[in-house]
Amino acid sequence: MFYDQTPFDIKLEWGQRGARAAAERGDIVIIVDVLSFSSTVVTAVQYGAHIYPYPPPINEQAKAYAQSIDAEIVWGRAESLKYGGHSLSPITFTAADKNKRFVMCSLNGAACTWIAADAQALLIGCTLNATAVAEAANRLRVTSGCAITVVPCGEKWPDAMENENTLRPSIEDALGAGMILSRLKGSISPEAEVCKGAYQYVKDSVQQLIWDSASGRELRERGHEQDVIHCSQLNQMNIVPVLRDNRFVQLDI
Repeated sequence: MFYDQTPFDIKLEWGQRGARAAAERGDIVIIVDVLSFSSTVVTAVQYGAHIYPYPPPINEQAKAYAQSIDAEIVWGRAESLKYGGHSLSPITFTAADKNKRFVMCSLNGAACTWIAADAQALLIGCTLNATAVAEAANRLRVTSGCAITVVPCGEKWPDAMENENTLRPSIEDALGAGMILSRLKGSISPEAEVCKGAYQYVKDSVQQLIWDSASGRELRERGHEQDVIHCSQLNQMNIVPVLRDNRFVQLDI
């Protein structure tokens, strides 16, 4: 296999191609999309909502899927202003959403989730639940004997030209991944070690760095300051979403 991290217990892969590599190895996969798929899933599951990930875009097929399972579509922030309802903003979810079903599409987190759905176990991690998801993954590794791959999703360049890579690695996902990696146990690949080390070097400034990151500034300039504040909280939730029967539920092990 190209670019193989197989000898190590703890690995790091970026984006959709990395998600596929992790799933094909049969690893335990932790999807990290801080701003904001992962943070929204963690928040929604904490409130008892059932989140069904679906690959982008939100088209007639996605709408038909939502209708077939009696679920609401989770819109992008701009679309929610037009159509109403929930959006990829985590603060649109509340305790009133308990037991409700939602189909969530996103360019990064949902896309990576869809690709890695056949992994040994697929968990959702971010800064909100870094310790909880790492501890859960450590337990799963012991019981399953499988390695762990953390997948920071990154962003997409919206104006990439032909033959250009669309992946834009994002520091918020690198920091979220590093925060989780610093709590995982086992032999660690060089790729994961570097991400972990970057987080440890700036761990006292994580929230400010996310606030000032390109992704954070983009959201703030569009009027979503509260999303950035919410998503950059550290270890505020013990929820560990796991993909079961095409939906995210709280992991109970």
